[in-house]
Amino acid sequence: MSRMISVTGLTKYFRLHLQNGTTIPVLHDVHMEVADGECIALSGPSGAGKSTLMRCLYGNYGICEGSILVHHQGNDISISDALPRTIEEVRRYTLGYVSQFLRVIPRVSTLDIVAQPMMDQGMDDAAAYQRASEFLLRLNLPRRLHNLPPATFSGGEQQRVNLARGFAASYPVLLLDEPTASLDPANRDVVLDMIEEARHSGAAIVGIFHDADVRDRVATRFIPVTPVQDALHDG
Repeated sequence: MSRMISVTGLTKYFRLHLQNGTTIPVLHDVHMEVADGECIALSGPSGAGKSTLMRCLYGNYGICEGSILVHHQGNDISISDALPRTIEEVRRYTLGYVSQFLRVIPRVSTLDIVAQPMMDQGMDDAAAYQRASEFLLRLNLPRRLHNLPPATFSGGEQQRVNLARGFAASYPVLLLDEPTASLDPANRDVVLDMIEEARHSGAAIVGIFHDADVRDRVATRFIPVTPVQDALHDG
């Protein structure tokens, strides 16, 4: 097994400059490693910082202390201080992220949204659209919706578009933030099968799963995220 993510001493807090410099600690001294073929479930109560940790791993949030390394095309890339163009490249080829909510792009069809990451990776356009259609159909999104923009879709339909986009591109590292939160049991089972298939293909997966049954089925290991107590003040 090869290490794909390495987190050392990660600390994250938010400073409220309009509130007398109040500092709200969210994560403190987090250490974790994730190898290929693992599915790591972040566990802890609501508000413990699990989603913040995921955003740090993806590079959406900067960190205050520590380091985050992602193995990308033979090199360990420091997500915590890489240049924006480097992070963009890591996201294109290595680091996929499926959030709970789809960022809806006006007038762009569902099929285009799902196919774009694969074309960005260099896949032939026809093959990318074919694979996109296959994943949408597998997630029970009917073909009549594929050429429509998903702005008017239900929350569950939009989440399935998001899932198809995340899984079809076959990222070596995949971050999943509540991937089954808005799904009915049938579609939830489809997603769990997709997670297991990605892991068996060698993906390193980090997920937040609110449903204990889902966690128990897909997780190979649990990493607790402990709430940081007491806001700090600069005085």
